[in-house]
Amino acid sequence: MVRYLFALFLVLLVAEPAQCQEATDSVADSNIQKFPDKFFIWPLLKKRSLSFDVRNGDNQKIRYKPNNSFSLGLGIYLFEISAEISFEIPINAKSQSSFGSTDAREFHINFIGNNWGVDLFRQKYEGFYFNEIIGSSKEVIIKRPDIELNNTGINGIYAFNKKKFSLRSAYNYSERQLESGGSFIVSGNLNRLRLFADSVIFTKQSTPNSGLLLMRYTTLSIAGGYSYTLVYHSFFLNGTLSVGPAHNWILYTRSGGDEYYDLAVNTFSDIRISLGYNSDRFFG
Repeated sequence: MVRYLFALFLVLLVAEPAQCQEATDSVADSNIQKFPDKFFIWPLLKKRSLSFDVRNGDNQKIRYKPNNSFSLGLGIYLFEISAEISFEIPINAKSQSSFGSTDAREFHINFIGNNWGVDLFRQKYEGFYFNEIIGSSKEVIIKRPDIELNNTGINGIYAFNKKKFSLRSAYNYSERQLESGGSFIVSGNLNRLRLFADSVIFTKQSTPNSGLLLMRYTTLSIAGGYSYTLVYHSFFLNGTLSVGPAHNWILYTRSGGDEYYDLAVNTFSDIRISLGYNSDRFFG
């Protein structure tokens, strides 16, 4: 992936990094190379997916999956903001006939500072399918174009060691970490997931009027953990793990029309892995 989109731009914004004068900053400069006066444009090819499982009281489970394809587009980093725009590649007619089609719309934007990061996202998927066994061995595909799943939220992360560890180097390439290093982190999440269907989502019911029609699931969580970047020449491998408590507010509506509210406390985990290459002129 080329750091500069020379096919569209012939003028590159390149300037020498400012020399650091303070002794405290020289430690960070020796381990982290910054590019404050450059912009990056890169091609991207992504496959996003938003699937879910439903399990009833008899421990029967159905996994609903979307039938969406890869997205092709561009990413840009400018003024310390990273953004991406992409368009879904149409799926072929045979796949639509077998699994139905999914209307997938996603919006993602992230802000990453010296030692903090914020992700904003919204996902809207309409149309799912699942595999069901009929009889002893025959498997059929059940298409559910009426199911809609919305996922909206914000994630945040804070790293305590900003002198020898860089979040930017692993996720938007506006910096380059020159030596291996890590940091303790704190992360948090506020998320709302809404699941809706015209008819019951779980078809294998053992109790009348127990089918699920609507669910709204709101989660607030905070977690502590560690992030480490292993550097070998221009290659790097970053792993981040944080675990903590999560509070959930739950609303669901059954096929009989009754609404139920519930509260729950469980575990939230934030897992991120980044593997890449970052040199003077190329990154990926």
